[in-house]
Amino acid sequence: MGRQVHTLFGFVKLLSRWQKQMVLLLLDPAVVILAAAVTLALFAPPEADAPAWLFGNHAMILLTALVALGAGFALGLHRVQLKSYELSSVGRSAVLAAAVAIVLGAHAGLGQRDLMPGAALTFGLMSLCLGVLVRMALLQILLRVYSENAAPRRVLIYGAGATGAQLAFALKTHGDIEAVAFIDDNPVLHGMRVAGLPVHPANKLRSLIPAHGLERVLLAMPQLGPAQRVRIARRIAALGIEVQALPSFAQLVGEEAILDQLAPVLPESFVNRKAHDRALGTSSRVYRDKTVMVTGAGGSIGSELCRQVLACAPRRLVLLELSELALYTIERELRSLAEGIACEIVPVLGTVTDRRQVRATLERHDVQIVLHAAAYKHVPLLESNAAAALTNNVIGTATLAQEAVAHGVERLIHVSTDKAVRPVGLMGASKRLSELVIADLARDATGTTLSMVRFGNVLGSSGSVIPLFREQVERGGPVTVTARDVTRYFMTIAEAAKLVLRAGAMAEGGEVFVLDMGKPVRIVDLARQVIEASGYSVRDAANPDGDIDIVITGLRPGEKTHEELSILPDRAPTAHPKIFTTSEIGLSSFETRRAMQALSATLARGDDDAARAEAMHWVQRDLSSITDAVAQQR
Repeated sequence: MGRQVHTLFGFVKLLSRWQKQMVLLLLDPAVVILAAAVTLALFAPPEADAPAWLFGNHAMILLTALVALGAGFALGLHRVQLKSYELSSVGRSAVLAAAVAIVLGAHAGLGQRDLMPGAALTFGLMSLCLGVLVRMALLQILLRVYSENAAPRRVLIYGAGATGAQLAFALKTHGDIEAVAFIDDNPVLHGMRVAGLPVHPANKLRSLIPAHGLERVLLAMPQLGPAQRVRIARRIAALGIEVQALPSFAQLVGEEAILDQLAPVLPESFVNRKAHDRALGTSSRVYRDKTVMVTGAGGSIGSELCRQVLACAPRRLVLLELSELALYTIERELRSLAEGIACEIVPVLGTVTDRRQVRATLERHDVQIVLHAAAYKHVPLLESNAAAALTNNVIGTATLAQEAVAHGVERLIHVSTDKAVRPVGLMGASKRLSELVIADLARDATGTTLSMVRFGNVLGSSGSVIPLFREQVERGGPVTVTARDVTRYFMTIAEAAKLVLRAGAMAEGGEVFVLDMGKPVRIVDLARQVIEASGYSVRDAANPDGDIDIVITGLRPGEKTHEELSILPDRAPTAHPKIFTTSEIGLSSFETRRAMQALSATLARGDDDAARAEAMHWVQRDLSSITDAVAQQR
């Protein structure tokens, strides 16, 4: 019997939703055929031979079955799940039964069948009763199959108050979940029984989990604030058990997905400027029917550049990415987006620091445009990994740009950052040196247009503050901010990518494009906005009963209190209102090449400290050269 139940359970699990609906759709015609056969047998003339009588009325039986099929489909009975079949659904079945009864009566009258009085009424009632009974029987069979196949989930309820007691009573009628005990912080309840279950102190939870084979803890404490529930849930989760705070009993009994307590926070709502949302327009022609390569294609900026380039209908899109998972993810997405577009998607797993691979990729796929978004960007990580930062961000950029010029690539657009302006740490210094490399190559390049696009933070990218703040709020706080006065420029990923493509399309060579980022945003204000947008309040001196604390941790190595978008205050406008240019390259070609030689030598020796000192020396010299040049002009 157990093997039969298991086999039936497996068969039911294999059926798709559509297949289950087809079974229910055919259920009513089958019931009607049975009811019609029984009715005809009961109301046949006394002298009639039963088999011959039924065979002679086969057309009538088939007609009622077809009417039942059509009526069932029209009434939507096949879409009503067995567990949801209740009074209103019985009403639909009654309509179907009335329809087939009328058909049988009319057909019998027109065909002059000698049926005894009451046949049509009996047929209708029999069809209704059999339809309802068969569905009830199927439901009980399926419930039995499922209950015998899977053991109930054993849960513990946190909170033995009125809500917890009601929850325990509700679970007694649910075969899939078994409540075994309560835990509660109120010592008065310890040792008592509530709803037939023992109440234990919270400090017994660690021993109760293995003792009862618990699979999850259900929080039943609606009187607590959301942040308090999150903190309790975090403490329980640390014991390696699932925690659910249910907003309603219906979600528990139905085992529906638990709703997130936090409302989604849209990054766009925190930008204190009007975003540029117009399409690329004529700029898309630069990328149309071209082979475009995006480096760092799986990153936040790189992946968005890929999506927007794809909308320009390039001939080929080459994805160069170091992370296998990131490359796999973006390739799958782009192949789906490229359906119906004559664009070849070429994934290349590799790095811009590998000269042979870069050269081979450019040549093999005849790359015409390069969008260089590959870079390490997390400030504290790069401070403690100087060699990796400088190798990837500086040497990698130089390698890519040199090979692009040698191959005759039409355009190379380098994605930079506001941290390259007066850098105080390795992330900013590495990006400034990469700008100097691009500017130096642009001076002599004849067949390749090289340019740079500089902007501030993008909202929602990996490692940015909003995802971090949301994660901290979900854990119950605190939300950490490095300094109370720290500010940053922000724009959305989509807008940044769009403006990068526009700037790259208008480039003539050597430009440093600067995007209009609006006014800088205080990070502490942003933290407050994220907390409040999530449905919580900030706990501070003015609101001691708030939910989430904001904690000031201090600036990390390599960070500045305020960022700048350009060294010089004067920026020249372009044909686009959100894009400006600035002229601020201080190092000569000789100095830039000397800097690269010195930096390469220190990296080859594996001397991180010397590499760091070399990088900071040249960016400071570059800044001094710009300052001196401005002073002489005055």
